[in-house]
Amino acid sequence: MTNDSKTSRKAEALLTVRDVAELDGCSQKTVRRAIDAGLLRIVRIGPGSRLVRVHPNDHAAYRNGYR
Repeated sequence: MTNDSKTSRKAEALLTVRDVAELDGCSQKTVRRAIDAGLLRIVRIGPGSRLVRVHPNDHAAYRNGYR
């Protein structure tokens, strides 16, 4: 694996609710409200699909729609 492919994989890493809150300068509760309102798309992973993650492209679309 080359360094370029490692970098692109890292850039595509899914974000947690905490990550999104830190990037947006808001609380995790605000992020969860956006998710519940259908404004921010999520990916459910893990056993029972309990873990919530956000794809960076979905986060970018959310931010571009609300600036």
